[in-house]
Amino acid sequence: MPINKTDVINAFHYRHACKAYDPTKKISEEDFRFILETGRLSPSSFGFEPWKFLVIENQQLKQMIKDLAWGAKDKIMDCSHFVVILARQPETLLADGEYVQHMMQNIHHIPEEIRNIRQNFYRHFTEQDFDLVNNSRAFYDWACRQSYIAMANMLTSAAMIGIDSPPIEGFPLEKMHNAFVEQGVYDPKCYKLSVMIAFGYRLHEPKEKTRQAFDDVVQWIK
Repeated sequence: MPINKTDVINAFHYRHACKAYDPTKKISEEDFRFILETGRLSPSSFGFEPWKFLVIENQQLKQMIKDLAWGAKDKIMDCSHFVVILARQPETLLADGEYVQHMMQNIHHIPEEIRNIRQNFYRHFTEQDFDLVNNSRAFYDWACRQSYIAMANMLTSAAMIGIDSPPIEGFPLEKMHNAFVEQGVYDPKCYKLSVMIAFGYRLHEPKEKTRQAFDDVVQWIK
């Protein structure tokens, strides 16, 4: 069933980088699961979903994030829900690796003969087209770009039901990643921190949204 275009545009106008949250307002479990589901259902390159979503409820971890992440310190204690998005480590995304095989066989249910063709195609992509295998940072950045697709969908779906959510990159990446690992939050052999999101309800109305003009950012090539 088609969605009203006006409702979608209104959601984009509504969404803003919320700086201050109303600590008395909490997102319902139903609404928050809806937001997470739009992340889970997001597209990714080759359909390999190289992400994981951590919903941070532990107060000690929240305090750690507040102390280290300057982009989160004015949000994390007052927002309703706080999500850390992880990207899979390059070693887990190799064409011959267990995770890629699991995705093709157990999630996508690709027949073996087709799976071999797809595996070789993915190998060519990672080794030659994008030259990722020999550059671990480039491979990690590629996985992060996939995670940003999921993040963007969660931001939009939240806005469509009146929930605020700024993406947060304001943190020292390696220091923040190491802190999570030291606390046993995730296995660094499998994942690395990508980006974070605060979800909740705005405390103040934002300023009018400003963007470049349509014709300044869109060019038709004929």
